[in-house]
Amino acid sequence: MTHHHRRRPVKRFAPPGTSPGTLLPPSADAAGPARLSLVVYDAGSATVHAIGSVADALPLLAGASNAWLSITSHHSAALKELETHFGVHPLVLEDIVNIGQRPKVEQSEKYAFVVVDIVRGNGNGDAEEEQVSLLLFDTLLVSIQEHESELFRPVEERLLQGRGKMRSLGVDYLAYAVIDAMVDTFFPQLEAVGEAIDEVEDQLLERPGREAFERLHILKRKLLRLRRATWPLREAVGALGRADTPLVREGTRVFLRDVYDHTVQIIDIIETFRDMAAELVDLYLSSMSNRLNEIMKVLAIIATIFMPLSFLAAVYGMNFNPQAGPLSMPELNWR
Repeated sequence: MTHHHRRRPVKRFAPPGTSPGTLLPPSADAAGPARLSLVVYDAGSATVHAIGSVADALPLLAGASNAWLSITSHHSAALKELETHFGVHPLVLEDIVNIGQRPKVEQSEKYAFVVVDIVRGNGNGDAEEEQVSLLLFDTLLVSIQEHESELFRPVEERLLQGRGKMRSLGVDYLAYAVIDAMVDTFFPQLEAVGEAIDEVEDQLLERPGREAFERLHILKRKLLRLRRATWPLREAVGALGRADTPLVREGTRVFLRDVYDHTVQIIDIIETFRDMAAELVDLYLSSMSNRLNEIMKVLAIIATIFMPLSFLAAVYGMNFNPQAGPLSMPELNWR
């Protein structure tokens, strides 16, 4: 199966001279009304509330111990409410809407802003990119996605069913669980890339051709995109684990260090696969060179066989006149 990569703009910029913090219209993929969901939980229970706007969540948040507000789509009206009701800076909202941000962590007095860029398979061999933004408050986690997906469904089920430490710890542990779920999406992608590299290697050894080389080129491009997403992600996770802020409690830092180790492992796998892909390119070029040498060898043998025949044909194909002199070829008049 041929794998394709869904390309996207590197980053969306406002026109030159636009005021800082201006929110661009949502991209085509993230267009449409925003879909919001609020999970209010404490050590003993967790409840899901379907809400129509951020303002609808305020009464539910008033007496809540912890809460998770999930926003799907980059609709400007919903994001503007984050500025109105939670004091989120306009420049942060601009980074949320303008996809293609470098994974990073920014801190303010009230919240921590986290950007994660993930690359996932969609089930038919294609790779899709998605930017996920997190706003970590003291008792509230806000997650903003581009479009609807099942990315956080396992985390939500753990929270609703009360499995593990999800309810007993604060929203910083919930933020860790969300980030861990995003980091784990890279492993299936790398497993698929590893299997594809093995198949291309077998194909290059048996019957090197343009199809195998094109597939290898697609794999190299995908590895490059994975590398661009994971290298800054490692820095962001490490910075969040070392952040000097009360928003991240000491008990959660241990789990963030584990996610950091996962990002390092992912980067090591990517670099190994990149080296393997480069070696396969050399293998392809060597195979093509050997194939060309074999063809040239056959042509040289054929040319060697026909050289004396060509000489005889050239000599006896001349127009000699036997009556012109003694040096002419007398056998031309023989029977």
